[in-house]
Amino acid sequence: MQRTAPDPQREPDPDPPVGLPVLPALAAYLSAAADRTEAEPPGGSAPLRTAACGYWERRGLVTTPDRVLAAPGAPALLLALYAATDGAVVLPRPCSEWYAPPARHLGRPVHLAPVPAESGGVPDPFALLETVRRARMHGDSPRVLVLSVADDPTGTCPAPEQLHEVCEAAAQEGLWIISDETRRDLLHDPHDTVLLSPAEMLPGEVVVLTDLRATLVPASWPAALARFPGTERGAVLRAAALDALTAVPVPIAGPVGCAVTHALGEPDEVRARTATAARVYGTLAAALHHTVTEAGALCRPPHSGSHLYADLEPLRRPMAARGTVESRALERKLAPWGARGGHRFGDAPGALRVRLGAEALLGADRELRQRVLAAPDPLELPHVTQALTALSRALAGLTTSADG
Repeated sequence: MQRTAPDPQREPDPDPPVGLPVLPALAAYLSAAADRTEAEPPGGSAPLRTAACGYWERRGLVTTPDRVLAAPGAPALLLALYAATDGAVVLPRPCSEWYAPPARHLGRPVHLAPVPAESGGVPDPFALLETVRRARMHGDSPRVLVLSVADDPTGTCPAPEQLHEVCEAAAQEGLWIISDETRRDLLHDPHDTVLLSPAEMLPGEVVVLTDLRATLVPASWPAALARFPGTERGAVLRAAALDALTAVPVPIAGPVGCAVTHALGEPDEVRARTATAARVYGTLAAALHHTVTEAGALCRPPHSGSHLYADLEPLRRPMAARGTVESRALERKLAPWGARGGHRFGDAPGALRVRLGAEALLGADRELRQRVLAAPDPLELPHVTQALTALSRALAGLTTSADG
C-alpha cells in the first residue's frame, strides 16, 4: 500500500486524441452566440445552473441551482474543492491523471489506496481504512476521497455493493466523497451494467463532479459541473469552493456558456450523439481488450468510456529481454494507440501497465472519424482493422525474443 503519491517527473504529454467530430447542431448554436461579449460569472450563470438541475434530475438526482457550480473544466472545480476542504486527499490507485495535480498545487498530501481486482474507480474498502489510518499516524488529516463510478483509466464500473462499502467506510472516517461521474453516460451496454451515484446512497456526504467534454460538448469547449449536498454543511462547502473559483478568475467563455446551457437540455441530436459515442467506444474498446489479452496481458473488460488499462507484468521477462522494463518505455512504444503509462495514474513507474484509448482507432481526420460514427460496425472499416492489426504486431514485437 502506497502511503503518499510521489511527485512524478515532468515530461511532455503524448499528443491528445482528436476526439469525435463536433456535432453540427452544437457548432451552429455556438456560432449564433458568438457575439456575446460577457463571460459566465464565477460558478456559472443562473440559466446554466438551472439547465444543470434538469440534467441531474434526469439521472435521478433532484437538484436546485443554489447547489450547483460550473467551471471551465473539471480540474478547475477539483482544485476549488480541494481548497475548500483543507486537508489531505485519498485517491484510488490507479486513478485519472487529473485527480492528483490540483492537490499537489495546493501542497496537500496525496494518499493512494489500491483498487480491488474486480473493478477500478474505487479503492478496496479495507485498503481505504488502512490508508486513512496510516496517513493520520504520519500527521496528515485526510478530508476527501475522490472516486469514479465509470472509471478512467480502467473503463470499469464498480458494483453497487462494492461502491456502498467504500462510501460507508469513507463516511465513517469523516471524508467528503467527490464522485467523478464524467463517463456515466458512456456505458457500453446500459442493460448489463448497473450504475449508481454515491449521492443516491449518502446524499449528505457526496459532491458529484462531471466534465461535460466527455459526452455533451466537444473536448475543446471546457465546461464542468459540481453538485453539492442540500445540507448546511454542503452549502458551506459550496460557498468555500465558489470563493476559490472567484479568486482565480478563469471563467467559461460567454458563447461556450450559451452552447453548454443548450446541450444540458439534451435535445434529440445531443442524446443521439451520446448514444452513438457509447456504442462506438464500446465496440472499439472491446476490440482493444481482445487484442491485448490475446497478446498475454491482463486487463479488466471495459464497460464504460473509451479507455482500458492493460497490465503487461505477465510478459515482463520477454519484454525485459527486448529492453522494455518500465511504463514510460511502454508508453513510447505504444504511442500510436493513445498509450499513457501507468506512472501517470499513480502506479509505480516500474510497473508494466498502460492505458490505451479507443480514440486512437477513430482515424486521423474528420472524414474518417465521421465514417466510424456512421458505420453499423466500425470494425469493418479498413483503417480500424489496420490499426488493430498493427497493435497486435507491436505487442508481439515487445515480447518476441531477440534471437527470433
